[in-house]
Amino acid sequence: MLPLAFFLCPGLLRETQRILYMSRRASSRREALHTDFLTPPILKESMLLLEKLADIKAVGQGGYPQAERCRLSVGHPEALMNDPDIIAALSITGNFAFQPCSHGDFLGSILGTGISREKVGDIILQGEKGAQILTVPELVDFIMSSLDKVGNVSVSCARIPLLALEYEPPRTRTFNTIEASLRVDALASAGFKISRSKLVDLISNRDVRVNWTTITKNNTILKTGDIVSVSGKGRLKIGEINSTKKGKFAVELIRYL
Repeated sequence: MLPLAFFLCPGLLRETQRILYMSRRASSRREALHTDFLTPPILKESMLLLEKLADIKAVGQGGYPQAERCRLSVGHPEALMNDPDIIAALSITGNFAFQPCSHGDFLGSILGTGISREKVGDIILQGEKGAQILTVPELVDFIMSSLDKVGNVSVSCARIPLLALEYEPPRTRTFNTIEASLRVDALASAGFKISRSKLVDLISNRDVRVNWTTITKNNTILKTGDIVSVSGKGRLKIGEINSTKKGKFAVELIRYL
């Protein structure tokens, strides 16, 4: 059987190997070490690798249960028992009633202060009030003093406890489709209710991602658990897949609203 690393793309393999080396160092020193915020694919593959090592414990934290981007704490189990808080929350408020801002607007303004993407976790939009963001604790003071505008809206920042985060479970709609193949152009066009040719164009324009990685081939095969993101359309999760008597595939599609 081929090792898991054989199936990983180079970037993902590099990140998971780096985390593996870090965890071994932490275990040998009997201490806890922490990554920056990881994308879901890197977190998932790292956890799969680390669960095979008996002397290493790994814990993912994103600040709230549905967090997409998480930090990973690794090391000897005893060291993780007294682990300090590694995630901080900030509230960004302003008058967004007449100038609503998107996730990208908030993220762009935060990164515009010079912070790298890996230091920022999820951004929870709050409509007219603004947004709440997750970040590493050591950058809280810097963000509070540096971030004064999102888009054209003046903002103020304040640290809040994680228990004050106002998040809701994602709303979804589930339906089924019968398709001749499990190609991304077939399933995504059915899931987003757009033509297959339109979906192919979006792939060509690099507007389609599978498990947060941009794809360029419309014949990419999907499997249960995969997340398909299309710019301007949202996200779609592939649910249960069953074969039909006529040799086709009955696929459960879960659309995030």
